[in-house]
Amino acid sequence: MARSNPSLLPDAATLRARLAPGARLLGIDPGSRTIGLALSDVTLLLASPYGSLKRRRLRENAAEIAAIAAREGVGGLIVGLPLSLDGGFGPAAQAARDWAMALVAASGIPAALWDERLSSAAVNRMLIGEADLSRRKRSAVVDRVAAAYILQAALDATRP
Repeated sequence: MARSNPSLLPDAATLRARLAPGARLLGIDPGSRTIGLALSDVTLLLASPYGSLKRRRLRENAAEIAAIAAREGVGGLIVGLPLSLDGGFGPAAQAARDWAMALVAASGIPAALWDERLSSAAVNRMLIGEADLSRRKRSAVVDRVAAAYILQAALDATRP
């Protein structure tokens, strides 16, 4: 995918359709202190937790994300959008959308937003119930697992 005119696209299906063959998607869960990252495979079937970044100035985080994208063959970003439980667009969703737009402009990578309602809660339940992780161990992995949860949902919903 050409990066000459990156934009925040209207939906994940449009982003997926515009990807170059073999390009991956990077899922992003933009938390207030930590940014969780997940990476798709080249067939766009499976999302895997990738890592996390400490939340810094946008320019710094954009540079880190752009470096990961270049290294991993990423052609687009799926950014979690924290809508209200009723589907409303509250202050947190507005802040995430503004951050995603600025990230696109700073990194040169196109992106789409994905509804992430309850993703962190679902991931925490999974990590407590199935993995039986302590609170300390959960806090170390929840951001990147939530990013994988968001990315996997987008991949499943946009599968041709």
